[in-house]
Amino acid sequence: MHAHPWSSGTFPAVVGALVGALVVTAVPAAAEARPVPREPRPLERLFDNTAVSDDAAPGDADFDGGGNSLSARDLAAAGWAPGRTLAIDGARLSWPRSAAGRPDNIRADGQSVRLRGRGEAISFLVASSSPDGPGAGAAGSGTVRYRDGSRSGYTLTAPDWRGGPLATKAVALPHLNSPGGQRAEKVRLYAVSVPVRQDREIASVVLPKDPGHTADLHVFAASVRRPATGWTGSWAASTAGYTAVGPWTDQTLRLVVHTSAGGPRARIRLDNTFAAAPVRIGHASVALQGAGAAAAGLPVRLSFGGGSGAEIPAGAQAFSDPVGFAVPADANLLVSIHLPGTVAAVPVHAQATQRSYLSAPGSGDRSGDSAGDAFTGTLTTWPLLTGVDVAGGPGSVLTLGDSITDGTRSTPDANRRWPDVLARRLRGQSAVPKYGVLNHGVSANRIVTDRYPGDGVSTDTGGVSAQHRLDRDVLAQTSARTVIIFEGINDVRSGTSADQVNAGLRAIAERARARGLRVVVATVAPCEGYADCTPAVEARRSAVNAYIRAAGGVFDAVLDFDAVVRDPERPQRILPVYDSGDHLHPGDAGLRAIGESIDLAKLVR
Repeated sequence: MHAHPWSSGTFPAVVGALVGALVVTAVPAAAEARPVPREPRPLERLFDNTAVSDDAAPGDADFDGGGNSLSARDLAAAGWAPGRTLAIDGARLSWPRSAAGRPDNIRADGQSVRLRGRGEAISFLVASSSPDGPGAGAAGSGTVRYRDGSRSGYTLTAPDWRGGPLATKAVALPHLNSPGGQRAEKVRLYAVSVPVRQDREIASVVLPKDPGHTADLHVFAASVRRPATGWTGSWAASTAGYTAVGPWTDQTLRLVVHTSAGGPRARIRLDNTFAAAPVRIGHASVALQGAGAAAAGLPVRLSFGGGSGAEIPAGAQAFSDPVGFAVPADANLLVSIHLPGTVAAVPVHAQATQRSYLSAPGSGDRSGDSAGDAFTGTLTTWPLLTGVDVAGGPGSVLTLGDSITDGTRSTPDANRRWPDVLARRLRGQSAVPKYGVLNHGVSANRIVTDRYPGDGVSTDTGGVSAQHRLDRDVLAQTSARTVIIFEGINDVRSGTSADQVNAGLRAIAERARARGLRVVVATVAPCEGYADCTPAVEARRSAVNAYIRAAGGVFDAVLDFDAVVRDPERPQRILPVYDSGDHLHPGDAGLRAIGESIDLAKLVR
């Protein structure tokens, strides 16, 4: 759908654009048959639509054909300034340099876009629009062309900027600019990635054709997502929600994390997921833990793009520069993060099962302190920090799960989660690569439905669904090789049918395998005795497990965790010696049994 009706104030903007540029903000219906350039061109030279307006001049843009647009002020408040490079899900995407009221996106219709490089995926910054109000989104098929003359297909799906899911948005803005002025309404932009041939050099990408008269598919930016060559993920945690804190003012977090793999250099990843505003990092450091909040030696300062700190836009992430810090395997690190401003809400991983530390309000930058005296407060969450990578190594195994994977009801500060057990086993053998293990369990998480809606401050830290967080928590993770999926009990407990759970598992497997990952799925553990684990729940659980065991080529391998922890005399419940006491979560012994049961050969091809 490309024919945008003239809305109030649009015609003067188009005349101005014709005088000052070769592209225009809107095209009348009579001009719709314009030729599509055959030779690949830079994306910004193909811009034919204007999505962003100044609040004082909303008529200067018409994103959707109804005269509506994004607010330049809202984008700036989110840290999405013109020309800003945004790191999202492992890709670097540049927000258009265009000023408000100037063309800033292309409506997909088979255009050939120059895009060079070799990588894991192509990431697009997109949204769809409809002139009739919130729509159902838009999708279409395109082509990736490679330097050797070969090509591959892809499907690009763009959720609607007004009605799409908040759970998968890159950023949400609080206002919509319309011909009648600004009004309070959430609008969204999305970062979407598609698979490519990883062994070939990309030359260009052909965008999908116009999806039809009811919608447009808008592309603001595109880039090749580069592989994390030379790095292995040693520790990770998923952002599970966005919670109120403090507020914290000029304070330093000192977060305790446990490594799975070691290496001679390190870097950290910070994520501002689900946020509406940027977060400012003053300084950061890394050290080995001594006792409590004290470091075993002088903390090593980290930098970001050569500077001492960073501002992370809403929905974006930041990697620190590599630093010469030898990280041992199976060790506790202290990652210290100074927050110089006032922070009232942060992205968090809620169930850390690990004590971390916080300095007093107004205490300033304590990231360089070796002593722990300044850290008078404690935390049981991991705010902002989502990853620690080490140089070298064979890559990483990811564990995608719920509270059992997260280690709920295991001994705090003891690293007795089943992924910790797996990591120790991998380090102590030589039959398969000594992978790092990245734990992406989220307590209360589901495969099919969201617990946390994906936007706004909330006390719910059950995360968005496994399908909605897959790109961030699996596909974009550092040197991911294999993913173990152990999830589903919260779905069947909440009434989701076995067929829906099985369809979700298939969808996850299909997306992960398209990116070259090996997919291993585990059966769902029993829960009889927990308050809501009724016979109907048990029937749904059993049906899911029957499907997993019989799935054949849908998954690369299956692990039978149900058989490991169930009571042979009453298989609908956890064996008492493995039960933490609540009949839903295995305790330390049960988690150890799960980790020790894994056939390591199933993790490799």
